[in-house]
Amino acid sequence: MITFFIALAVLILGYFVYGKLVEKVFGIDPQRPTPATTMADGVDYVPMKPWRIFLIQFLNIAGVGPIIGAIMGAQFGTASFLWIVFGSIFAGAVHDYLAGMISLRDKGASLPEIHGTYLGNGAKQIMRAFTIILMILVGVVFVNTPATLLNANFTQGWNPYIWIIIILVYYLIATLLPIDKLIGKIYPIFGILLLGMAVAIFVAFLIYKPEIPELWSGMQNRHPDATNNPIFPMMFISIACGAISGFHATQSPLMARCMVNEKQGRPIFYGAMITEGVVALIWAAAAAYFFGPNSVVDVTGKSGAAIVGVIANTWFTPVIATITILGVISAAVTSGDTALRSARLIIADFMHYDQKPIKNRLIVAVPMFVVTAAILVYSISDAKGFQVIWRYFAWANQVLATVTLWAISVYLAKNKGKLWYLITLIPALFMTMVTGCFLFVAKAADGGLGSILPRPVGYGIGAAITVLGLVLFILFLKKQKNCFIKKS
Repeated sequence: MITFFIALAVLILGYFVYGKLVEKVFGIDPQRPTPATTMADGVDYVPMKPWRIFLIQFLNIAGVGPIIGAIMGAQFGTASFLWIVFGSIFAGAVHDYLAGMISLRDKGASLPEIHGTYLGNGAKQIMRAFTIILMILVGVVFVNTPATLLNANFTQGWNPYIWIIIILVYYLIATLLPIDKLIGKIYPIFGILLLGMAVAIFVAFLIYKPEIPELWSGMQNRHPDATNNPIFPMMFISIACGAISGFHATQSPLMARCMVNEKQGRPIFYGAMITEGVVALIWAAAAAYFFGPNSVVDVTGKSGAAIVGVIANTWFTPVIATITILGVISAAVTSGDTALRSARLIIADFMHYDQKPIKNRLIVAVPMFVVTAAILVYSISDAKGFQVIWRYFAWANQVLATVTLWAISVYLAKNKGKLWYLITLIPALFMTMVTGCFLFVAKAADGGLGSILPRPVGYGIGAAITVLGLVLFILFLKKQKNCFIKKS
């Protein structure tokens, strides 16, 4: 367990050291008015207390990502610990903080609007459609998962559509209501519950002292199907929300519209991501024990959601185990509704459609929910439907993070200079390689072309895409420099 405690310490240290550096690079202005005070509308632009915003942001970005994703990522071995730690500090938290702060400076702009400002109008139009599709997929995933868990653990024998309808109706209500009426009141409670689950597992570590793999034992791929699941890029797609996730940047504008001071940015955006990294690390460490040879329960072939139940029922009393499972369900539900709320705001932003009247919110939301329901029917009716949706959701999520990192790199190059853009350019290049390679290395069953391409060719194509991205960025810098010289 020494590796686990070192990793935990590094994550916490990262917030105070690297987080402070990133805040300095951005250059906060505590006296600058925020959209919550200059554009208050009582619906989406609503000032809230910083501790409440932090808990909502944490719950929104977490969902079941740092639980299910971390559990499945732990199959790859101790390399998963390194990705959670360094991915959170140098990629995920930087991505979340700067996306949130840029939105804060731009009237709480939605993510595609930020893409358009720094990557061009063409990118904005593409990312509007791409982000809305991703938000709907998030909604689908986070209806299906809690509905399945509720049915399996509490209402066996029910028609699964009963829970799906109940959750969808709740999502519609949460999407339409002013943010402080439902989300602002009860989500901090669920955020505390999600943290409490992680603390309970941490206490279980101290009591049971499970044998968790150490880094010095080797970082070999321990995945049961390692041949078809190389660590790079598969692990970096599996562990998304626990290290870096494009979905996070769609949630940051929601909270940017509620902040009253730029000083709140580091704890709310950078801090929430580091907290999520801590949660992911704890669940990954727990799963690593159950995947190991000394596990008291055989989890071979079990899904991530099923392993949550195994961990809870093995280490906790029945009451605490039930609370843990309910906590995972609430984490899923409370990310699905904010995803669809983000989609409503993105659509409203590009249509310039005032969202203060409830009628206007319904006009935007209802067609979106019809599409979500249709995809849900497919995911339930087809045995492999949900697996396909999850794969494309995971890949699209990382693509969105990659595009956002490129947009932030352009922002830093234009506004900060002194090579500070490297703090996002390096993660952007890495994630471009990850997402590019996934398409050409992953097998057809996982949504890639690896079944028809030799693996070296797949890696070569991924590398070529990455080099192309770097060349385009260098050309952009050169163009910016020439424009500056002409103006001078």
